Amino acid sequence: MNQLERRSVFSLAGIYGLRMLGLFMILPVFSLYAEGLEGVTPMLVGVALGVYGLTMAIFQIPFGMLSDRFGRKPIITIGLLLFALGSLIAAMSDTIWGVIIGRAIQGSGAIAAAMMALMADLTEEQERTKAMAIMGVAIGMSFTLALMVGPILNASMGVDGIFWLTAVLAAAGIAILFLLVPDPKHLNFHREVETVPAQLKQVFFDAQLFRLDVGILVQHGIMMAMFTALPFVLRDKLGLPADEHAWFYLPVLMLSVLGMAPLVMLAEKKQKMKQVFIGSVLLMALSEILLGTDQRSLVAVGIGLFFFFVAFNVLEASLPSLISRLAPVESKGTAMGVYSTSQFLGAFIGGAGGGWLSGAFGIQAVFFACAIVALGWLLLALGMKVPAYLSSFMLHVEVSDQRAAEQLAAKLMQLPGVHEASVIVEDGVAYLKVDKKKFDSKLATSLTEALS
Repeated sequence: MNQLERRSVFSLAGIYGLRMLGLFMILPVFSLYAEGLEGVTPMLVGVALGVYGLTMAIFQIPFGMLSDRFGRKPIITIGLLLFALGSLIAAMSDTIWGVIIGRAIQGSGAIAAAMMALMADLTEEQERTKAMAIMGVAIGMSFTLALMVGPILNASMGVDGIFWLTAVLAAAGIAILFLLVPDPKHLNFHREVETVPAQLKQVFFDAQLFRLDVGILVQHGIMMAMFTALPFVLRDKLGLPADEHAWFYLPVLMLSVLGMAPLVMLAEKKQKMKQVFIGSVLLMALSEILLGTDQRSLVAVGIGLFFFFVAFNVLEASLPSLISRLAPVESKGTAMGVYSTSQFLGAFIGGAGGGWLSGAFGIQAVFFACAIVALGWLLLALGMKVPAYLSSFMLHVEVSDQRAAEQLAAKLMQLPGVHEASVIVEDGVAYLKVDKKKFDSKLATSLTEALS
């Protein structure tokens, strides 16, 4: 990665990280804050927590398409302005419906697809996997940091103050976008990170990808449902004042990050992805059973939450990797688009469902329902295909028509280490899935130059 690419990727990761902080800092504290809002019900608390996911699911693919037409930076700026506007509305609201409207507007600034397209505009093909990994690390760190600092900030400025701070973070994101992120020389369509509408039906009905899409929906649904109930367990069952919740979350989250590391290494380095994945889903189900069973013991709740976040972190790292490996080589961007939409919908369904369960049956029912859903996911995941440990590779080619593209793809498939090859005429690109141990990129480049 050259200096310009590093600056681009880390700046974009910073923008995305600031946005994630703003979305999730309220997660561990909002349910308690909402008790003082006019018109509040347990279900509406859950809707307020998760409604950003509904609007993100609706707008993220259209925002990406608009960025192809009107430019990346203008669309990202509009998204961040919407995020700031929603934050201000939520900060000034003293009714639950005002906060719901604010959170919905926050989510409508769905910039994920446009951000990934801009990242692709500013990096060479061979650096994109590394760039996406950096973005993923930034997102994961921001989520963990948000859960740690949310209760601390709540003690000093309250939830309304966190919403005001979120608007400031959105403004900081716009400043980073224009001061640090370079302007792309060309706006190109990047099939490996963007959604192709014509591929949506094929991707949605792919059985292996569908399992993963359901999985990320369930995972984020469980997380959002859990946070409609967990703050009440800490305050009402364990007697922890809201100001002290941060000191409960902090060690649990830090230990869970350490706990996930050996499991991720086992999955990737030892090629035990399916075993680690299935084990993590089972661990999530067991954590919810423990959280629902023993709510009077600080140690039991701490262990349950530790198990949950170990499982959550492992699955959060594994699912995008599995999507990339199992998606057809020419449909990777579309598969990630459907996956992200499922993730956002899960947040909304989980928030609303957790709030309803809490109001109708009590907070204990939320954890047991989450356990049942996780066990259902486990049964679905058992049929998951063991992924091949392959890497994506792209080559620029010049082909005149579809017949020439098919001939070139057939020749590429004959090269050692090539498992999938698709040549897209309009893109001028050959998309490959390869075994790095056997694949010779120089040989592939020579072949395409000779045949183009």
